[in-house]
Amino acid sequence: MKIKIYLFFLLFSTVLLAQKRVTTSIDTTKNKIGAQFNLTLKTTVDTSAIVVFPSGTTFGNLEVIRSYIVDTIKKNNQYELIKKYGLTQFDSGKYLIPRLPILIDKQRFYSDSIKIEISNVKVDTLKQKMYEIKAITQVENAIGSWWKYILGFLLIIGIGFLVYFLVKKNQKKKLEQEIYKTPIEKATSLLKNLETKQLWQKGEIKSYYSELTDIARIYIEEEIHIPAMESTTTELITGLRKVANQKKMKLSKETLLNLEKVLKQADLVKFAKSKPLDFEITEDKKRIENTIVLIHKAVPEVVVQDGDNVLDVLMKEKLLKKQRTKRIIFGVASVLTLLFATTIFLIATKGLAFVRDTVLGHPTKDLLKGEWVLSEYGYPGILIETPKVLKRLDNQKLPTQEAAMIKDMQNFGYGSILDNFYVMVSTIRYQKEMEIDLSKTLDISLKLMENQGAQNLIGDQTEFNTKEGISGIKGFGTFSQIDPKNKKSVKIYYELLLFAQQGGIQKIMMIHQENDGFAKEITERMINSVEIKKATE
Repeated sequence: MKIKIYLFFLLFSTVLLAQKRVTTSIDTTKNKIGAQFNLTLKTTVDTSAIVVFPSGTTFGNLEVIRSYIVDTIKKNNQYELIKKYGLTQFDSGKYLIPRLPILIDKQRFYSDSIKIEISNVKVDTLKQKMYEIKAITQVENAIGSWWKYILGFLLIIGIGFLVYFLVKKNQKKKLEQEIYKTPIEKATSLLKNLETKQLWQKGEIKSYYSELTDIARIYIEEEIHIPAMESTTTELITGLRKVANQKKMKLSKETLLNLEKVLKQADLVKFAKSKPLDFEITEDKKRIENTIVLIHKAVPEVVVQDGDNVLDVLMKEKLLKKQRTKRIIFGVASVLTLLFATTIFLIATKGLAFVRDTVLGHPTKDLLKGEWVLSEYGYPGILIETPKVLKRLDNQKLPTQEAAMIKDMQNFGYGSILDNFYVMVSTIRYQKEMEIDLSKTLDISLKLMENQGAQNLIGDQTEFNTKEGISGIKGFGTFSQIDPKNKKSVKIYYELLLFAQQGGIQKIMMIHQENDGFAKEITERMINSVEIKKATE
C-alpha cells in the first residue's frame, strides 16, 4: 500500500451538520463477569454537521475496554454515524449504563440509559473430578540443551585440529631436515623466511638480529664444522681465519670484517639496546648474504656420487608446495570453525535476532543508535526529536474548493511508506477559524487509509497531553499492506498525534512494521519529545 501524502489533508475540509436524534442499542442486557457488552450509538446528520461522541475509560460503573472507529454511511445528502463501545464489569450485580452526552453542532443530546445484569460463572466442584496437587517441576530452559551437544562437538573438532597441527608441525621439522641437502640451501631458505616475517619493520629489531646472526652461525657450523653457535664474536672470527688457512679457503679480509661488523652490531642490539637505522639494518642483511655466498664459494667442492640432484630439487619443491597448501587449508578451516562456534554460542545465549541485528545490521537499529536531531517544524511550531532531519515536502495539488479554505500548509517527512520507518510532521491553517473535531478528523484519516489500500485496519484512540499541557488525541493501531518486493502481506503499526489550535491542525504520523522492536523504541522516544508551540495570531 502506498499512502499518498495528500490524503492526510483532505480530512481537514470535511464539516458535518447533525440531526437532533440519537439511537441507543446494546447486543445483550445479561452477561457473565468479564464478558463484553457492545454498546452502539447512531445518529443521522447533515454532511456539514460536527458530531462529538463521548470518550473516557468508564461509563458509570462499567469499564470501556474498546472504543471503535466511527462508521460513516452516506444516505442521500446525509451521513449516518455509528459509534460502538466495548464495555465490561468484573463484579456481579445489576448496573445502569447512564445517559451519554453527544455534541451535534455544539448542541448537547443524550443517549438512552440501559439496565444490564452481570452474573457469576457457575462452577460445580461436585461434578468435577479432583486431583492431588502435583510436585514442583523445574522449568526447562527455553533454548533447550541442544547447544551443549553442539559445543561439545565443536570442542572435539578443535582438539582434533590441535593434535593435527602439532603432528604436522613435528613432521614439518623432520621434513625440513631431510629437504635441505646442503647448508647453503638451508641458509638461503631461512634468510627468505626471515624477510617475510618483517620483524624489524614491526619494531622487533632484537629478534631480527638474533635470527640473522643465528642463520650465519648455523651455516658456518654446518659448512666448516666449527662450534659457531657457542662461540663469541671474537672466537668465531679467530676460528674462521684458522680454518680458512688450514683448508686453503680464499676468504678475503673484507669478508671477515663484514661478518665481524654484523656480529658486533648484533651484540650491541641485544645487550646495549642499540637501535640501528633502517639503511644500516638493510646493509647488515646484505653483508650476511654476501658472507655466506663467499664462504660457500671458498669451500673446496665435493664430488657428488649419485646423479639424483635434479630429482631431489624437484621433490623438494613439490613437498614445499604441498606443505604450503596444507597450511593455508588448515588456517582457513580454523578461522571458519572459530566463526561457526562463536555464531552458535551467541545464538544459543543471545538469540538469533541479536546475532542478525549485530552482525548483519538492522536499518532501524542504526537509526536508533545514531545521532538524533531536535528541531522545530511548521507553524504553529512542532518541536520534535528525530533520528534524521525531516525534509520539507512539496504540497500535493488539492481541489480548488479544498485549496481555497487553506491559508498555509507545511509538510516535513523522512523515508517513505515502503521504508522500514516513516515519519511525517504537518501543520495546516484555514482561512477562517472553525471548530475542529479531532476524533472525526482521525476517523476520516483512517477511512482514507482504507480507501488507499490499507487492509484489516484495527485502531483505537486516547487523549494525549504534551508536557506543556496542550491537549490532543492519539490514534494507534495496525493494518496490513502488500510488500511490492515479495508480494507478501506485511503487518504495519501506526501512531497519529493530532492537535487543534485557532482553526488549524498540527499532526505527527509514524509508521513502521509491527514486529520491529527498534522502530517501536524510535516511536516512543519521538512521542516523548513532542512539544507543541502555541499559536500567537
